[in-house]
Amino acid sequence: MDDTKQAGLALVTGASTGIGLSLARELAGRGYDVVMASDEPEVHVAAAEVKTQHGTDVRAVQVDLVRPEEVEHLWREAAGRGRPVDVVALNAGVGVGGTFAETDLQRHLALVDLNVRSTVHLAGLAVDDMVRRGSGRILVTASIAAVAPSPFQATYAASKAFVHSFAEGIRHELQDTGVTVTSLMPGPTDTEFFRRADLLDTPLGQGPKDDPDDVARDGLDALFADKPHVVAGSLKNRAMAELATHLPDRLTTKAFAAQTKKKDD
Repeated sequence: MDDTKQAGLALVTGASTGIGLSLARELAGRGYDVVMASDEPEVHVAAAEVKTQHGTDVRAVQVDLVRPEEVEHLWREAAGRGRPVDVVALNAGVGVGGTFAETDLQRHLALVDLNVRSTVHLAGLAVDDMVRRGSGRILVTASIAAVAPSPFQATYAASKAFVHSFAEGIRHELQDTGVTVTSLMPGPTDTEFFRRADLLDTPLGQGPKDDPDDVARDGLDALFADKPHVVAGSLKNRAMAELATHLPDRLTTKAFAAQTKKKDD
């Protein structure tokens, strides 16, 4: 029997579509009740579908995690059910495609607030609670973009470098507390990310992509195996991530730029 098939409570952010929705489905399939969070109203429909499919208690919370008070509200909603939150998947994030000079500064600042600040904020609330109990698992969605600078999505790559480093750092600090942290590093995945980030008209946006269900499964397998990180999806992703860690930034930056620059630029 799969030892992750257990009665527990999980919280997933960015859960209305894409990797977040797949994480919620996979957790429900492993026997978890799930709180699914997103700033989109579609999260209510998604939660109802997951509940119908798997039969566990699945609830939606519509929140804008760019706002600190809504991060606090989400944690109260998840943790205030009279039972511990056993798994937290910090998956909410956005991208901004294009040059930094020619894109709206407010979009970049909102990206930092969501991808970085809200991740740290919600992680802090979860860690405090989990350390007191002596148990818990945290999955942070980073990206293979974390391994090198990425022109034409510079703030996104930087934000993922931050959360990957953050996850690995607090993982070490939490040794012997019963709390584990795993960084999930997907490559290009078949989600709404590229459309929303205005990256469809790029080689990366038009290239092959992994199934978000496969990415979610890889991430949760790594989480429950207590691995520090996992490069999810195709073998190509693992090869790219490994190569980028050994090449000078000037080379990897140029290679990444070729994938993220719009074709008409």
